[in-house]
Amino acid sequence: MDQRGEDLEDRLLDFATRVGKLVEALPETRLGRHIAGQLVRSGTSPAPNYAEACAAESKKDFVHKLGIALKELRESRTWVKLILKSEMLSDDRIKPLLDECIQLCNIIGKSVVTAKANLQNPK
Repeated sequence: MDQRGEDLEDRLLDFATRVGKLVEALPETRLGRHIAGQLVRSGTSPAPNYAEACAAESKKDFVHKLGIALKELRESRTWVKLILKSEMLSDDRIKPLLDECIQLCNIIGKSVVTAKANLQNPK
């Protein structure tokens, strides 16, 4: 894995850690527990899925596993937005995590597009 890949993996691991801390701060209400369960799954999944993509057995497998990481990030983004809209936690606690999630979606999304293009037009 090159330096950019390691940096991205570190960002995904940091994101997972931040999700874990956010989940612990959610209220112990029915909705809070539901969101916590969903977000802890989707928010901790992209890092290991990215690691799996980096060790993929083929280019097609790489695209597939990277796509899973993107889906999980998009799901996480939706759960974080729901926390924001339901005012469960303060905006200043949530917005930095939402911004990072959006950036990670953009990075992984661009990688998926590039990898798919490379599959269709091998050099």
